[in-house]
Amino acid sequence: MIRKRSLMRRTAVVAAAGAAALVLAACGGSGGGDGSAGHGGHAATAPSSAPSSSASASASASQGQHNAADVAFAKGMIPHHRQAVEMADLAPGRARSAEVQKLAADIKKAQDPEIRTLSGWLTSWGEDVPAEGAMDHSTHDMSGMGGMMTAEEMTGLENASGKAFDTAFTELMIKHHEGAVEMARTEQADGAHGPARKMAVEIIDSQSAEIEQMNALLGKD
Repeated sequence: MIRKRSLMRRTAVVAAAGAAALVLAACGGSGGGDGSAGHGGHAATAPSSAPSSSASASASASQGQHNAADVAFAKGMIPHHRQAVEMADLAPGRARSAEVQKLAADIKKAQDPEIRTLSGWLTSWGEDVPAEGAMDHSTHDMSGMGGMMTAEEMTGLENASGKAFDTAFTELMIKHHEGAVEMARTEQADGAHGPARKMAVEIIDSQSAEIEQMNALLGKD
């Protein structure tokens, strides 16, 4: 009887040890499961962090990336602005109206820095900056650059003075500004480069205000 009891106890111990081993194995398995669940948890939380990385990518896209519309905006606006500055440079020796002279000075002050900024963007994008003086007046309207003066209009403005200059300058600059506003609206709609889109908004606001001012000047005559 004693031997049988001892044998039964040993069997129970072995069974208990086996059960304990199974429990440990199960724990190990569940630990591995927890580990994989943990990775799964990380994977599950990855999407939640994705928006922030995607948001930062969007932010960087708005600041650094650009598209064909941005390039077209810069390449078109540079000669467009250059011609406005060229027109403004004629005013000091020809304009009679102090208001026209001030308007011309304001246009030059605003557009000279924008030319430099636009040129810098093109250079950073590996694009060619339009050469100075390489303006083919006959093709500007065809290339979407509305309001550009023809060579004949520019010559006429150069040869005018006094009230005739004031009127011609104002009428031609209104048309010129309207073309720039349209180009800026296209950039605002289609561009991807944040700073370029911001400049487009500024051009729309400032040149629309100047168009109103010039219309008022013409109304005074």
